[in-house]
Amino acid sequence: MNIKPLGDRVLIQPLSLEEREGKTASGIVIPDTAEKERPEEGKVIAVGEGKVNDDGKLVPMSIKVGARVLFTKYGPHEIKVEGKEYLIAREEDILAIVE
Repeated sequence: MNIKPLGDRVLIQPLSLEEREGKTASGIVIPDTAEKERPEEGKVIAVGEGKVNDDGKLVPMSIKVGARVLFTKYGPHEIKVEGKEYLIAREEDILAIVE
């Protein structure tokens, strides 16, 4: 199935605990409860075309497919497609691109 977000929305695949490096440098495992208020990380799977401004012009997205991003924990909507979990977020819910 192919999902194409509309407007200024982004389809994100959340990173697993291993991909998010849930350990400290010394090997101490950080529990999920310690990260409740921290931003989440994910990989951008698809992006919409952009947002239409007040003048009726399309403002293109600054996020590209394949980017690793930090986003607010409670901003995106969770969806499940073919057994996989994804998030749909507005571009404004994305805090940073991780390079």
